Amino acid sequence: MTQLLQDIAHVALIGIGATAVMDAWLMFLKRMGVQTLNFAFIGRWVGHLFRGRFAHAAIGKAPPIPGELALGWLTHYAVGIAFAGLLVGITGIGWTHNPSLLPAVLLGMGTVAAPLFVMQPAMGSGFAASRTPTPLKNCLRSVVNHSVFGLGLYLTAFLAAWLAR
Repeated sequence: MTQLLQDIAHVALIGIGATAVMDAWLMFLKRMGVQTLNFAFIGRWVGHLFRGRFAHAAIGKAPPIPGELALGWLTHYAVGIAFAGLLVGITGIGWTHNPSLLPAVLLGMGTVAAPLFVMQPAMGSGFAASRTPTPLKNCLRSVVNHSVFGLGLYLTAFLAAWLAR
């Protein structure tokens, strides 16, 4: 395997690991009675994107898409891998061999822009959840969730670097 393919696989592993850390956090929240994201709605939104529709008044009322739950999970992990690639693109591939916490958490926090300013408005929740009953609470929850993703980027990269030694 060439070095480039190894680097791509390493970045993908970091993205998958970070997304899994975020998912563990979301499962914890769900067990604590906190409502979390329904990944079927992500799949429904993506499915409608392929049909030429970007925005919805309420994604929950949009017609279901066959396989939307699987599509939602696939999209979730693909985006996690893309964000890991963005982190490595910003910091350089050397970060994967000697990861540091701050760039990972800052990038994780920055990724909250995607749901707040793209996905939520397109799914009918408004910019920064402004059409929900508790916009500030929802925004803060999103920031925390994406910070956990950033922590997952660091932890996964650290573990992978440690195992490679």
